[in-house]
Amino acid sequence: MRHGETLWNVEGRLQGRGDSPLSDRGIRQAGWLAHLTRGIDGFCVSSPLGRADQTARIVFGDRFRHDARLSEICVGEFAGHLERDLRRSHPDLFRGGDLAWYDRCPGGEGFAALEVRCCAFLMDLTGPTLVVTHGITLRMLRCLALGQAPAHLAQGVIHQGGIHVIRNGAETVTRHADDV
Repeated sequence: MRHGETLWNVEGRLQGRGDSPLSDRGIRQAGWLAHLTRGIDGFCVSSPLGRADQTARIVFGDRFRHDARLSEICVGEFAGHLERDLRRSHPDLFRGGDLAWYDRCPGGEGFAALEVRCCAFLMDLTGPTLVVTHGITLRMLRCLALGQAPAHLAQGVIHQGGIHVIRNGAETVTRHADDV
């Protein structure tokens, strides 16, 4: 699951390892996730970043742990800036695909490091697991769990307020009826 919408998501501001609280819609989305996961057993884990923690507390109550490997990709010097401003001031960095620029953020983490920590997280799983994380990290986890190369990160949609279930090499997405 991706954390609920944040105030910075609404503004188009990059968060990376920075943080912004959930918007009113984000709080509703977290409630939808709680409804959708009701009755599903598994280990519950969340990124320790505030927006994911806030979502996880609504979804799981107090029955979850933090794992720093689920933190969002670090966007380095771009954190806190509006994406539209960065696209104007750094047009060369934004060439080459929808998400390729995440790999070129000045002072950022890059996809190779994100892949290493996501692989380590997945290798430590011992059974069904419910995860609250972030958009790019969820994309990497999905690619790895489906046996796809990270070059496929931009494929598909990551929903806030939806559950992405990876089972037996296939993904299904379940969304709440109010998620329009």
